[in-house]
Amino acid sequence: MNEQKKTAPTRGGSGTNRQAQPQSGGDFVRGVFTELRRVTWPTRNEWVSATILTLALVVGIGIYTWFLDQGFGLILDQLHVHNI
Repeated sequence: MNEQKKTAPTRGGSGTNRQAQPQSGGDFVRGVFTELRRVTWPTRNEWVSATILTLALVVGIGIYTWFLDQGFGLILDQLHVHNI
C-alpha cells in the first residue's frame, strides 16, 4: 500500500491550520515599527523624479481635457445654432 506522509504545517505555509493569536496594542505598534524599518525607502533623487513626473502628467492630462472640452463645446454650439 502507498502511504502518504502527514507533515505538520510549517511557519511559512498557508497558515490554514493556524489560529490567530490576539495582539495587544503595544505588540501591534512594535510590529508596525519593525515593518517600517524593513522598508526600502526611495532616495531624494527618486522622490524628486517621481514628483516631477506626477506633476507633468497632471498638467498634461489637464490640458488634454481642456482641449477636448473646448472642441466639444464648439461642436455643440454649432449644432445648437443650426438647430440640428
